[in-house]
Amino acid sequence: MTTISEKLSDQLTRQAKRVSQSVFDGSRLRVVLLVDVYDGAQQQFLEAYEQLCNQVAQVPGHVSDQLCQSIENPSQWLITSEWESAPPFLTWVNSEEHVRMVEPLHSCVRDTRSLRFHIVRETGGEEAGAPASHRRLQASPRIGDGVIRHALTFTVKPGSEREVARILADYASPQARVDDATRLCRTSLFMHGNRVVRAIEVRGDLLAALRHVARQPEVRAVEEAINPYLEQERDLNDQESARVFFTRAALPAVHHVTADELTEGERQALYYPAKPGAGMRLAELLAQQDEAAADDTDSPVLRSTIFHRDDVVVRLVDVRPGKGGHAVLPEPGRQAALSALLDGEPVGMDLVTDRRSPDA
Repeated sequence: MTTISEKLSDQLTRQAKRVSQSVFDGSRLRVVLLVDVYDGAQQQFLEAYEQLCNQVAQVPGHVSDQLCQSIENPSQWLITSEWESAPPFLTWVNSEEHVRMVEPLHSCVRDTRSLRFHIVRETGGEEAGAPASHRRLQASPRIGDGVIRHALTFTVKPGSEREVARILADYASPQARVDDATRLCRTSLFMHGNRVVRAIEVRGDLLAALRHVARQPEVRAVEEAINPYLEQERDLNDQESARVFFTRAALPAVHHVTADELTEGERQALYYPAKPGAGMRLAELLAQQDEAAADDTDSPVLRSTIFHRDDVVVRLVDVRPGKGGHAVLPEPGRQAALSALLDGEPVGMDLVTDRRSPDA
């Protein structure tokens, strides 16, 4: 018989070892965008930025931004912006509005790299003497496991689902090693109806990994094979067409928690159809549910990652063997709140393929 003190000890041990990442801390967000501008296009870039800057200033949650040019290489620029918290930024950056806003930049920019950070501590400035609660800084650093989680989602033409699933399941795995610092760890692909979700786990540089995968002949052949079945047309030989497609397909991870790193579980994906405009709030409630489950030694959930974009919310979970059905059910106290945000019942997605690197 387990005593109350033993349960409390187990809970504290799980909290100390817990791996967790989340955009729902409520703390301010710093976004850093590294930009490589074509030679001779600096003035064009500056004019495009001025237009974009005026538009972004009207976006809810935006606080400020700053544009910097390298003193060593005039082709290198740095844009930093501050946001009240991560959710309003993600809502904007994953929207069609953002796709249209940044379009003028494409003709003068060779490459970009976006980094997002919660503000944990700061010194100086007008608010330096204000209480931490007023500054909305992250209360404490989260513990990571060195793995970056990301997903892509897109829809295929109704009636083509069986053929698409066959194509996506039948290909050779790309080389796991990207470079000395980056490695592909795991790729899990699910379908529900005509929606496809591909979840990727990477150690190292996510952008380098995605570019590495795109260059692999076996992956390129699969992408070309499913092109005729996509609802959103794309031309992989046209850089702009491919960029727009994958921008719209991006399904970022907004929350992850690992309660038990050692136990190997059964992987499943759950699709939550959100009501228009309710996706981020729905993802936040699911995150709260999984944080509570991580404290519960009887919970079937070992690991959970929540992906969100617009009204698409997907929850990827590893559950204890034989306990998969329980992972779908919300806690009774949260069921009504979740139902109010859903445009239909949560559904389990069909696993098409789940591949792991041997030394992941």
